[in-house]
Amino acid sequence: MDPMESIKQTFFQECDELLLAMEEGLIAIENGEADDEIINAVFRAVHSIKGGGGAFGFEDLVAFAHVFETVLDNLRSGKLKAGEEAVKVLLRAGDMLADHVAAARGGQPLPQGQDDDVKSELGALSGEPAGHGEEALADFEGLAFTPMRIEVSDTPVETPAKIWRIAFAPHAALYAKANEPYLLMRELATLGKVEVVCDLSKLPALDLVETDQAYFAWTITLETDVAREKVEEVFEFVAGDCELEIALVEPTPPTVESSAGQETHAMACAADNAPIRAAEKKEVPPAASDSAAKQTIRVDLDKVDRLVNLVGELVITQAMLSQRVLECDIPRTSSIGNGLAELEHLMRDLQESVMAIRTQPVKSIFQRMPRLVRELAAQTNKKVRLVIEGEATEVDKTVIERLGEPLTHMIRNAIDHGLETPEERVAAGKPEEGTVTLSAEHRGGRIVIEVSDDGRGINRPRVREKAVERGIISAGANLSDEEIDNLIFMPGFSTASQVSNISGRGVGMDVVRRNIVDLGGRIVIGSAPKQGSRFSLTLPLTLAVLDGMVVAVGDQTFVLPLAHIVESLKPRQKDIHPFGRGRNLLNVRNSYVPLVNTGALLGANGAVDAASGVVILVESQGTGRLALAVDAILGQRQVVIKGFESNYQRIDGIAAATILGNGRVALILDVDGLVSRCRGELSAAELSEFRPTGT
Repeated sequence: MDPMESIKQTFFQECDELLLAMEEGLIAIENGEADDEIINAVFRAVHSIKGGGGAFGFEDLVAFAHVFETVLDNLRSGKLKAGEEAVKVLLRAGDMLADHVAAARGGQPLPQGQDDDVKSELGALSGEPAGHGEEALADFEGLAFTPMRIEVSDTPVETPAKIWRIAFAPHAALYAKANEPYLLMRELATLGKVEVVCDLSKLPALDLVETDQAYFAWTITLETDVAREKVEEVFEFVAGDCELEIALVEPTPPTVESSAGQETHAMACAADNAPIRAAEKKEVPPAASDSAAKQTIRVDLDKVDRLVNLVGELVITQAMLSQRVLECDIPRTSSIGNGLAELEHLMRDLQESVMAIRTQPVKSIFQRMPRLVRELAAQTNKKVRLVIEGEATEVDKTVIERLGEPLTHMIRNAIDHGLETPEERVAAGKPEEGTVTLSAEHRGGRIVIEVSDDGRGINRPRVREKAVERGIISAGANLSDEEIDNLIFMPGFSTASQVSNISGRGVGMDVVRRNIVDLGGRIVIGSAPKQGSRFSLTLPLTLAVLDGMVVAVGDQTFVLPLAHIVESLKPRQKDIHPFGRGRNLLNVRNSYVPLVNTGALLGANGAVDAASGVVILVESQGTGRLALAVDAILGQRQVVIKGFESNYQRIDGIAAATILGNGRVALILDVDGLVSRCRGELSAAELSEFRPTGT
């Protein structure tokens, strides 16, 4: 096994984070929010990817990153302005750099010449030929020292405000990360007049030189009127990879006499490209200035999953102990009762803390969308602005990993079907540029993700026409606006007039619905003609635990997810209306809701009739409300989810199972699945006959 493989994996993980930071910065620049810190952050991200790529010999990656880095260096030095065309080139370069990283990860370089166009555009911005990156790459093959001459004028100058003496001795790690002392000194030269003296005392004989070691040090005298903080900022990125001393010295008056042989320049033996290939990648302690920064560690997800499972078992055991204490009639005020109550609080805190380890911001998935929007806008010839809100909202990592595909389809749908062309928008009195908003927030113990646009809205007559044409509904079906909107989730449904690489095959929104339901969530559509549409996804924060209502149905115990429950009530006999054969409707404040006998539906023996029990009103995904008749409500509790599919098979109407405190297994009901099972028994057209006017 390649001994560098584990280090490569760490490098690629860092690349994922750096690419996200780079894209976030480029989007800020595109939106006109660029400042020095944002530009420097983008430069550092590309610089770090270049350095790591060189350490592993990814030559194509390094060559492209070098050209990209040169343009960013010009941008941060003020030589290049962040105009609209320049930003477009930078965004394309960011996408190409991500492609190079993906190619390096897969072990297959990009096809020859694929990045030539972007390189040429970058070269035009920087004023360098497109092949500059390849020429510079030759220096990575070993030490290639190029003398740097920093001229010091003999003309006496006025006494400066400050004279700084800087002792700078790089470590080997500085070169391994592709940092270049020359660039640091050039940056210092922008602050004032510099004199550089190179210390060669540690340089061994040529046959003893090791290419991955550092032998040089420099003493730099800087005459400037800037504050110490500005001098320290030059070395900010390499502070942990060098020995650095910055001292203020008293200025000395200029003398008339000078030695004829005095050097008027200093030779700085710095390489334009220092060696970056190393046998191994060494961890470097963080700089002292970063000691207060937030620190993280990388842990295999399998280890976290095992920890979550163990905590789940502890929760079940704690519930069993509490149940046994109740069965023994031990008072809650006793020492044992108090201890169990304290244990319950601690277990809930422990469970929430462990679950928080699995959570991460949705930013990691949201930051992929700007690139998608740019590509779709170019393909559809539309002007689109993406607004992202709530990207710091945290959710379970498993949920995040499965959000990518639904969000991609929803944004494609918003741009292709929702937004009008610039000409249509101007004619309708709208701005030429359409807006797509992607937001996330915590709401009621769930996460709500919304994709909205300010386009034309859902064309309901067109949707209905297509649904009839495809045989999804009958021509005389009486459907509400909400039911028509939900037709777009039917398999094979599409309103596109022709098939393209964006839409027309009728698989996009079907995939969205299936994935969201698999995650235990639901999706709701809101649309207004000529104003736009809004798709709201409601998802659980985690797939490991669930807040639910425990109910008794005959000889069985079930759990209903709290997120679906609207209210519970004791029905009156006069509010129950028979309809058809064995079907009933429940009048809830002049609104008729299908009433389902849960015991009969699920085959539970001994269930009481609806009038003798309790009715729980639940809201299903996109199909309205349903009244579930149960025998009794046993209480509300947080339960540990045990999946069926991995050990048995998928069951309609059953989402998963859990173990209660008494050791019994309780099934967790899938409300959306229950509605699907009942859908054939009571059609929307029949139900509409019982809707009172105005409701």
